[in-house]
Amino acid sequence: MERKPLIALVADKNQHAALTGMFNAPRKLGIRPISPQIDVLHGTNDPGMLNEAAQYLRKDANLYDYALVLFDREGCGREELPAEELESLVQERLDANGWKERSAVIVIDPELEEWVWSDSPHVPTVIGLERDTLASVLNNYPKSENGKPRPPKIALETALKRTRRPRSSDIYKELAGKVSYTRCKDGAFQRLLSVLRSWFPPEPKG
Repeated sequence: MERKPLIALVADKNQHAALTGMFNAPRKLGIRPISPQIDVLHGTNDPGMLNEAAQYLRKDANLYDYALVLFDREGCGREELPAEELESLVQERLDANGWKERSAVIVIDPELEEWVWSDSPHVPTVIGLERDTLASVLNNYPKSENGKPRPPKIALETALKRTRRPRSSDIYKELAGKVSYTRCKDGAFQRLLSVLRSWFPPEPKG
């Protein structure tokens, strides 16, 4: 049986939507078009990803070329550890379960909404606020070293309340499809791009 290119395991439907939007735009990702399998580890969210991802993916080691594990540091149950150490913990388990040298673990610090906040003009449009109005909302939150509001999820929920729009996975999918990836300087996001580009480089032109 021919192996499929990629299985990605994520913690929740919002991460699923974000990855789906990204893979729908392979040229922006800088990869060749692929059709990944994206699974959600239902019922356990981020703590389950930390403790159960490798065991879940063990059965798929002979079915896919590569495996990707994505979850938030915030809410994983081991927030005292840096993202890099959490990645190493899960990576060691993946290596022991048939995925050595063909898997990657991306821990978003602190959470997925970190990727929402860029200076792209699409962000206020998708949220449904004028740019100046959104800026005034975000001014109420402390900023990270990268200028992102803290905490990013609460900032997004507050902005959406101004539009009376519920936070839904559609927002993440739409943003992933519209926002330029060069505008996101988050380390985890840039590592994700690097990993995918090494696994699935663009097809040669001509």
